[in-house]
Amino acid sequence: MSELRRDPLRGEWVVTATHRMERPQMPDEWCPFCPGSGLVPDDYDVYLYSNDFPSFASPPPPMSVSPGPGSVWDARPSWGACDVVLYHPDHDRDFLDIDMGHLVKLAALWQKRYLELFQNKRVKYVLIFENSGEEIGVTIPHPHGQIYAFPLVPPVPGAEMRRAKSFKRRTGRCLHCRLIEEEARDGRRMVFDENGWAAFVPFAARWPYEVHLYPRRCAGHLGELSYEELRTMMSAIKRLLATYRNYYQRAFPYMMLFHQAPPRGSVGEGTHMHIEFCPIRRSREKLKYRAGCETGAGIFINDSHPEEKAAELRSLLAGPHD
Repeated sequence: MSELRRDPLRGEWVVTATHRMERPQMPDEWCPFCPGSGLVPDDYDVYLYSNDFPSFASPPPPMSVSPGPGSVWDARPSWGACDVVLYHPDHDRDFLDIDMGHLVKLAALWQKRYLELFQNKRVKYVLIFENSGEEIGVTIPHPHGQIYAFPLVPPVPGAEMRRAKSFKRRTGRCLHCRLIEEEARDGRRMVFDENGWAAFVPFAARWPYEVHLYPRRCAGHLGELSYEELRTMMSAIKRLLATYRNYYQRAFPYMMLFHQAPPRGSVGEGTHMHIEFCPIRRSREKLKYRAGCETGAGIFINDSHPEEKAAELRSLLAGPHD
């Protein structure tokens, strides 16, 4: 059972997906994503797998509630799509263990599926993301990410896109390009700025080691990137993850989140695609929790200065990955 319910106090949509309670939790003896499982091909390099426990589906499941006319409650079917993207057939690899030629195939799959999903006019936003690590909530450790197609624009990218659009119409410039320019000029929060990609700890970082990765060329979404730009993007991602590994000195939990403009319409006007990395450890041993202030007030409390964390990452910067 899965449906969308709107919170009448915040105006935000929440998905109730009760069937997800049944998804497997770190199985020891069998992995559904490994070749030979019976659920995926016996031979693949990268593979798109339809989520067995989707939050959104087409057609959506029947609804359990139907608020009447004039009710303060609102609900709608959870129409959409949830894909699992399998990075590699080898269960024991992670992003850093995958060679660049293989990673470019993954980038091409992301790009193809992103554009493909938007061919359906009911899709309003597509989020490509990776959750990595048991502390994040990963239930199957096989190297994979996910793609969600939403029937609405979610609040976080929606707020970013509204501000970018307003800035563009007011100044004629891209807000994100302006941010990159100011970060490069200031320098204290930059991690690296090479081969067409700039990585920095944002001025108002919410997580201590949060880093945003931008193409220097102002591109709105993956569909606008050339093959060479996809290759340098994957090289930059791998370099950043290797730098994190240099700091944490072990596998670490993180979220990788692609923020992009929809390829049609004006909602994404002024948006410059970027990838946000949010490791949830505030030190090598301590987790950063989203606790009372973050959840109750919606204001993050960062335990450190972004300038300090960027300097730490620069001191451990991994070499380019070609």
